[in-house]
Amino acid sequence: MKVTRFRPPSLTKSELLKGRRVQLRPLSPEDFLEWKEVRKANEEWLTKWEPSRPTGSPDVINDKVAFSSRCNARDRERHLGSGYGFGIFVDQQFSGEINISSIQRGPFQNCYVGYWIDERKAGYGYTPEALVVLLHFAFDLLKLHRVQVAIIPRNTASRRVVEKLELRNEGVAEKYLEINGKWEDHIRFAITLEEWQNRGESLMNDWVH
Repeated sequence: MKVTRFRPPSLTKSELLKGRRVQLRPLSPEDFLEWKEVRKANEEWLTKWEPSRPTGSPDVINDKVAFSSRCNARDRERHLGSGYGFGIFVDQQFSGEINISSIQRGPFQNCYVGYWIDERKAGYGYTPEALVVLLHFAFDLLKLHRVQVAIIPRNTASRRVVEKLELRNEGVAEKYLEINGKWEDHIRFAITLEEWQNRGESLMNDWVH
């Protein structure tokens, strides 16, 4: 019996995933200065929701070489089909990131999604729009079966994104990830291919077309 293997789409740095107002594209070393400005402006806004940087690890916010290595690592993930990282651009300005990570094939066909947005752009619906664009990519191009998002319960801004899209709440995973030096509970939200087939057209019409 012939086994057909999934081949990841060939997405280059210059290719865009387009929404109604947002564009998603892989970051490149040329984005460093704009990325640095946004990250430094949002340090307090973001740090409390992110893992601590290990002692001695490169500082991608202030070191262009480290940022370039990060971009190269994301390129390798795309080539392997294990992850897809995108910058979120609004009016051609870098405004945040949204990523597909830990893609697992075989019987699971699952991935995890994480995102952040410039606080100055929060509250305008850019992140839900970017997430719908990414769901279309995950289900219709990558042919995945399940997408998961894990959020610290008190991160109300991030929760509003998935709640606006009515992703299914699967409950709390206790002490799920170490965030900013502390093991934090996370609410796990998910959407499956079957749900996307039922709701995807409506979500695309509401947020993308």
